[in-house]
Amino acid sequence: MLALATWSFKDDLFQISKNLDVFASVYKEVNINYVDDINSEKLIKTGVDAMLDGLDPYTEFVPESEIEEYKLHYVSTQYGGIGAGIFARNGKVYVSDVFDGFPAQKADIRPGDELVKINDIVLEGKNNDQVGVLLKGSKGATIKLSVRRGGVGQPVEKTLVRDEIKQPNVSYYGMVSGNMGYIKLDRFLENSGDEVTHALTELKKNNPNGIILDLRSNGGGILLEAVKIVNLFVPKDVEIVSQIGKIKDKNFTYRTQNTPIEPNLPLVVLVNSHSASASEIVAGSLQDLDRAVIIGQRSYGKGLVQQTFNLPYNSLVKITIAKYYVPSGRCIQAIDYTHRKDDGTVLKVADSLIHEFKTKDGRSVYDGSGIYPDIFVKQDHFANVTEALVGKLLIFDYATRYRDTHPALNDPRTFNFNDADYADFVKFLDDKNYTYNTASEKLLGDLKTEATKEKEFTAIQTEYDALKAKMEASKKNDLQLHKDEIKEVLENEIASRYYFEKGRYEANFKYDKELAQAVKVMQDKEMVASILKGDGTYKVIGRPVLAMAGKKLSDEDNGNK
Repeated sequence: MLALATWSFKDDLFQISKNLDVFASVYKEVNINYVDDINSEKLIKTGVDAMLDGLDPYTEFVPESEIEEYKLHYVSTQYGGIGAGIFARNGKVYVSDVFDGFPAQKADIRPGDELVKINDIVLEGKNNDQVGVLLKGSKGATIKLSVRRGGVGQPVEKTLVRDEIKQPNVSYYGMVSGNMGYIKLDRFLENSGDEVTHALTELKKNNPNGIILDLRSNGGGILLEAVKIVNLFVPKDVEIVSQIGKIKDKNFTYRTQNTPIEPNLPLVVLVNSHSASASEIVAGSLQDLDRAVIIGQRSYGKGLVQQTFNLPYNSLVKITIAKYYVPSGRCIQAIDYTHRKDDGTVLKVADSLIHEFKTKDGRSVYDGSGIYPDIFVKQDHFANVTEALVGKLLIFDYATRYRDTHPALNDPRTFNFNDADYADFVKFLDDKNYTYNTASEKLLGDLKTEATKEKEFTAIQTEYDALKAKMEASKKNDLQLHKDEIKEVLENEIASRYYFEKGRYEANFKYDKELAQAVKVMQDKEMVASILKGDGTYKVIGRPVLAMAGKKLSDEDNGNK
């Protein structure tokens, strides 16, 4: 066995040496002999990216030029700047949002303002990345902006002092209806555990009846921060998550280290299809430990752990080293990257390969498909007209105009965009282009295409034209038909112009179906107990449909009908 292991190791070393030699030789010959000049750095990155692309989307090479952007995305959102987001539109640069308490807000820079120059550099024609580089810099350095409001008149010169900008992981916390504490966690980067601890401590001063931890659209981050957050609600020395991979030295089980702040208060975790990775560790472990009720939609299903390794010349590579398993023993990874189809595409884990696991008190949960909520709430989707108004920035533009003509706004929780306001919005749209196609129109277009191919269109053209005309007439009523949801979007955008991100959340509370369900559940203590004990229909959580069908067929084959 020792000889076999030694031979295998030497063979691996030979294959690595051989492949590196081939790669270097190809690069050398192409670099010397190719007919045109070659960007060698770009060529190498393309080759490395192609090599890693066959593994999974999370294993990636980061060159020196992208290190700072990588750190902002995966480690910390801290940088030197003015505290404003920007976007390019028709060759010009505009402010998209402003962070409360930072230099841009203190200088009365608002969303919708046009940035004409930065330190006398004209911005017209520049993209977001180019402008971002100009805005960022060391803390304490001055920056001169030329700003135009309302699209007319001469720009106004403003001199700001860059500050250390740190976007919080917890974007909002506060009390909601039912005397419930609410915490919105956007990401699991550095200090997210401390931020949730602070929010929870502040909320406890109000003697809340329950806590709602909102992880919707939280794509994850640092695993250890997830463990710290779970530890706020479960006792010391409890297993939260295990990572298991090919290299035994990297296998590790994470357990809670501290006495919890709130081990008994009713707890709900909100998730959706964009809740991933560390979000799923928190939701999955709290579900497996029967500590929290999970509400929303099935989560994304990312059960892979990455580790970064430093490379020469200040570059690095992030590699998937393990899968993670929540306390019941299930891995929630939904996509099988190892067993690809012949064309290289990936598949979700088949229902036939999904296994049943048990929570602490015996409820049934399943691997291979994310975290399924204890209470499923169907996610609403905006109508085509609403998406068009948002996508064409007409909601954004009207909110900008509204802010310019309304100096103040009362409590965003009670803000109501009334019928007179809506009539003004409809009038604002009179000369605006927000064309869109409904699903029916797309089907009608497909009908025309197929009928034309089969040379049958002439025979149905009269009926086709009549139906198309009726559809276009019906679309003219869409602004009234979908008035309520358009008003909802307008209220959120307008409230953010006065109260920033806080205003956007508070204006939306009254429309949030998952939040309302969370409050309703926690007000019913018997229901919470029934869910966590697994009474009745709560005994089985997210059983795969095909697995159920297979079990039924198996039972029938065995005479159990």
